[in-house]
Amino acid sequence: MSQQLEGLVDIAKLETFLRAQLPPQAGDLVVEKHEAGFSNETFYVSWGPKRWVMRRPPRGDILPTAHDMLREFRVLSGLAPTGVRVPQPAVACDDLSIIGAPFYLMERVEGIVIRDQLPEEFDAMADRKRIGEELIDALAELHAVDWQATTLHNLGRPQGFLERQLKRWLGQLELTLPRTRPLPGLHEVTAWLTAHMPAQSATTIVHGDYKLDNVMFTAHPAKLVAIFDWEMATLGDPLADLGWVVSYWGETGDPPEPEPKGSNYITSHPGFISREEMIARYEQRTGRTMQHFPFYHCFAVWKLAIILEGLYRHYLEGTASNPKANEFEWKVPQLVDRAHRIMTGA
Repeated sequence: MSQQLEGLVDIAKLETFLRAQLPPQAGDLVVEKHEAGFSNETFYVSWGPKRWVMRRPPRGDILPTAHDMLREFRVLSGLAPTGVRVPQPAVACDDLSIIGAPFYLMERVEGIVIRDQLPEEFDAMADRKRIGEELIDALAELHAVDWQATTLHNLGRPQGFLERQLKRWLGQLELTLPRTRPLPGLHEVTAWLTAHMPAQSATTIVHGDYKLDNVMFTAHPAKLVAIFDWEMATLGDPLADLGWVVSYWGETGDPPEPEPKGSNYITSHPGFISREEMIARYEQRTGRTMQHFPFYHCFAVWKLAIILEGLYRHYLEGTASNPKANEFEWKVPQLVDRAHRIMTGA
């Protein structure tokens, strides 16, 4: 077994499990670790002509309720019949004796995930424009699903979403800071969000981590073909998803990085629609008011700071799944400053 898979996947046990759950295939099971991402471990699984993606939680202890693989599988299973752009789920397992953690397999969709730099396939101005439009249109499709008519009707509690989110992420922050460092400006943001919380705009299925590198595109012309990473999906306020994707879009006002990369850098280039155009397109597609949108934008940046500080904790403790987590030492304070700018602008 390769060093990358040691402690994460027992291939022999996985193959025995899959033979009992899925139609057998010719040849040996092949498992390769996928390097992208900072939290859950992702693998490519091949067996004969079949190609899947496998997801499992990271090594080391994790924050409560995070990285819930079986929940993610349930969401994919519920959304697959609705036309939302999701991979088809294949099989899930909660038996820890197989690979040491819950896991699931989904179909491997072919396409391109845009991460640190813009692939040359999407360098045309028309494709840059379509990337933002497709991102918003796929989100509007998700938020239009009649969740009460799906198997996800009890995925979460419809009311009180924003209040629970603030309480939950403040709790995560209080678990994390004693093991990292003081971040006093973050508590000021918490106080502002508490004082400016609007009434819930609607109730829909909410992705919880909707952003450019959690979707896949095909090129010529650019088309969004799959939405990934559903572990945080629930029922709640759809504008939380819009605030999240917008927080990763366009200029941030942060100091320039030595080697600029990532979705904010990419989408600041000519040809990409602006944040304002993203918001307007969503408003046009859904009919929802954007009156209180600064709250959702600020909430997204605050939440991101808390999540990245948790991943920075894993870096300090030697359990981070991605060595780039050391960058959160300076990125999290920048996010705190950005949240303060949003508060001032609001």
